[in-house]
Amino acid sequence: MVRLDKPAEESAQSEAPALPVPGFRIDKRAADAIVWLLLLTMPFWLNWIGGYTQLGTRVVILALAAMSLNFLLGYTGVLSFGHAAYFGLGGYGVGLTLKYLVPNTLVGMGVGIVAAIVAAAIIGALIVRLRGIYFAMVTIAFGQVFYFIAYRWNNVTGGDDGLSGWHRLPINLGFTQIDILHNKLAFYYVVLFCFAVSVGIMALLLRSPFGRTLLAIRENERRARFLGIPVDRHIWLSWLISCTFCSLAGTLYALLNNFSDPHDLHWEQSGNFVIMAVLGGMRSFWGPLIGAGIFIVLEDYISSRTENWESFIGLFFVLVVLFFPRGVLGVIRRRTTQ
Repeated sequence: MVRLDKPAEESAQSEAPALPVPGFRIDKRAADAIVWLLLLTMPFWLNWIGGYTQLGTRVVILALAAMSLNFLLGYTGVLSFGHAAYFGLGGYGVGLTLKYLVPNTLVGMGVGIVAAIVAAAIIGALIVRLRGIYFAMVTIAFGQVFYFIAYRWNNVTGGDDGLSGWHRLPINLGFTQIDILHNKLAFYYVVLFCFAVSVGIMALLLRSPFGRTLLAIRENERRARFLGIPVDRHIWLSWLISCTFCSLAGTLYALLNNFSDPHDLHWEQSGNFVIMAVLGGMRSFWGPLIGAGIFIVLEDYISSRTENWESFIGLFFVLVVLFFPRGVLGVIRRRTTQ
């Protein structure tokens, strides 16, 4: 068993999910219950405030992608700017499968996730020894390789026009069939189910000895090596887990749009995931969910008013980083402890 030094142990206790934070007036279980209640009822109250069901579905999907990145960035301390590659591989995997191979939504999702896992495993093994800006830059490079393949391979991927001519199909469970094509509410709850399973697995992993070891590596990698922890192996596993959940989000995003877009593999999409994680609270479990909600809602609202919506979101992000470095969730926690 690895014994952490006092600062790392205190950090692990304060940042791991489903554990109480000293001085936090709102009970952690009550906060989790509020989050799930809001997600379960989102299609209903979102319509009351001028939103729509597809917007809520998009928030949940991109929140999963941001939380998967946060598993690597916030809890392992490794920055990736190439997660869009695995997000896009999942999307193209499900699209190509449904269009050319098997007209089955679950099979298509499985193919997309497996393709992303294989790519992430190989690339992760090549870059796992890099650190800091070198790791981040190499992830961008590999991500752009996948982007240009999708962009140039017109006969298969559709090139710049994207992969169209396919759509999500009803899910046949044997005893019942879920119509996710025409019933947008049903598709939302399918997405929410995938989200719940994914974040549940992430929470269990982060509370396990494996998760505590990731926190030890994040806090002091050199000391973790001295304690005998195989650091590179743990970072590779964290990378692989993170990319797996990001690819699941990519399959769901492609199914939402009935379209696979090469832009989903671009480094700008990876940057959006980082913005969502930092905006909500990089080292908190639910922070990326809040960040994704803010980012998507602002994008949807401001882009309908002006073509320069990216400038306003960029300015908002800069202000949050300057004045609230722990993100929106950090501000909420600070206010509840006062």
